Amino acid sequence: MSLQGKTVFITGGSRGIGKAIALKLAGAGANIVIAAKSVTEDARLGGTIYSAAKEVEALGVKALAVQVDIRDEAQIATAIQKTVETFGGIDIVINNASAIQLTDTEGTPSKRFDLMHSINVRGTFLVVQHALPYLKKSSHAHILTLSPPLNLDPKWLGPHVAYTITKYDMSMMAIGWAAEFKDDGIASNALWPRTTIDTAAVRNLLGGEMLANMSRTPAILADAAYYIVSKEKLQYTGQTFIDEQVMAAEGITDLSSYSVIPGAQLFTDLFL
Repeated sequence: MSLQGKTVFITGGSRGIGKAIALKLAGAGANIVIAAKSVTEDARLGGTIYSAAKEVEALGVKALAVQVDIRDEAQIATAIQKTVETFGGIDIVINNASAIQLTDTEGTPSKRFDLMHSINVRGTFLVVQHALPYLKKSSHAHILTLSPPLNLDPKWLGPHVAYTITKYDMSMMAIGWAAEFKDDGIASNALWPRTTIDTAAVRNLLGGEMLANMSRTPAILADAAYYIVSKEKLQYTGQTFIDEQVMAAEGITDLSSYSVIPGAQLFTDLFL
C-alpha cells in the first residue's frame, strides 16, 4: 500500500534504525517527522535531525525536523503540536527512541536506571498519549514500538534486569494499546530483529566492528516496519513481531541482501 500523504512521527529518527524506517516510509509517500535530540554532529554516532530530514526530502516528500528529548513532556507536546500545524494530523507513531545499558543490578547506577525508564517507558508512553487525539482522527492509524517479544526466561532478566524490564514494558504497552484503542481503529504492534543490527549502539557499546560484521543492516527493520504499518483495518494489531516473521508473511525468505557481510555468520539479538 502507498502511504501517500500520511504523516509519520518517529522518535530517535536521526540515525540508525529510526532513520532507515523514516527513509523507507518516505519512499512510500509519507511525510516524516524526525523527532530526536541531535542537532549537532557527533562523529561517533553520525546524523542530526536536520541531515535526516534532508535525506527524507530528497525522496520527494516533506519532512519536519524537531528537537525532542522525550524525557521532557513539554518538548513532546510542542513536537506534536508542530507536527499537526505542519501536516494537519498524525497517522503513524514509531516509538524507536531507547536507551540501553547491559549491566547487572550492582553495576547499574540509579542515574542509568532512571535514564532507561524515563526514555524507554515514560517517554514512549507520553509520546503516544500526546499523539492519541490525532491518531483517533486518522483513517490509517498505527503505533509501532521497537521492543521484543515477552519472554520471562530468567536468562533474559538475570544479566541486565534494569534494561530488560524497560524493553518488556514497551512491549506490554504495545499489546495494551492494541486492546485499548481497538474501537478507535488504531493498530498497535511491536517489532524486534532476529539478529543484531549494525547501529552505533552495536559498534560503540556492545561489540564493536566484529559484532557489526555479524549483523544485518537497519534496512530489514525498515522493510518490516513498512509491511506492518501498511496493513489496513487492524489486520496487524496486538502482535510482538520478529522481522523475519514479517518478511516471511510477505513471501520474502531470502534475507541474504540484508547482511552487512554477505555469507557471514549472524549473531542472534537479545531476548531471542
